[in-house]
Amino acid sequence: MQVSSFYVYAIGFVAQGFFSARMLIQWILSERARRVVSPNAYWLCSLVGSILLFVYGWLRDDFAIIFGQVISYYIYIWNLDIKGVWHRVPLALRVGVTSLPFLAFGMMLHDIPAFVDSFFHNESVSLPLLVWGSAGQVIFTLRFVYQWYYSYRRHESILPVWFWIISLVGSAIIVSYGAFRLDPVLIVGQSVGFFTYSRNIVIYKKNKGKQ
Repeated sequence: MQVSSFYVYAIGFVAQGFFSARMLIQWILSERARRVVSPNAYWLCSLVGSILLFVYGWLRDDFAIIFGQVISYYIYIWNLDIKGVWHRVPLALRVGVTSLPFLAFGMMLHDIPAFVDSFFHNESVSLPLLVWGSAGQVIFTLRFVYQWYYSYRRHESILPVWFWIISLVGSAIIVSYGAFRLDPVLIVGQSVGFFTYSRNIVIYKKNKGKQ
């Protein structure tokens, strides 16, 4: 699929805009509450941003970007569900959003040899760099797996301190990957998160010191 680079980057920046918005909203509400909170808007922005970034990675033929979206995508939905938001969404829209990753992968995998050639034999991304970028996405995704497990055991949506620590590590790797690929979407988007990740850790420590 040939799409103008302008529109491809526009999709990527809009996606990162939603991810940046979720962090700003979560940070502002946490500062007001003087504790780390998990607002509905955080998960709504996450889901919309994930959909757009998935499309961006597909248009960029970048497996490392796509790889990091699938698991966290459904964790976003789980958090919206446990917070009672998901069931207020019209059924048709819920079905469409839930099935979107399957449809997208189906479109990409209709010709497996072409898929392998475009993603794993991409001349603009060496195998070591692809592995490095994928590792960053794995770590970044694991933070949501950890958040889901932590929240599932407590039957509520929580953003624990280790979620933010893992976020810092994964983000650092992805920023370096974006720098090697000269990808402004990854660099700008991930760099913004450093402040909010660090600030949430500080808020946790302050609350722990008061106990």
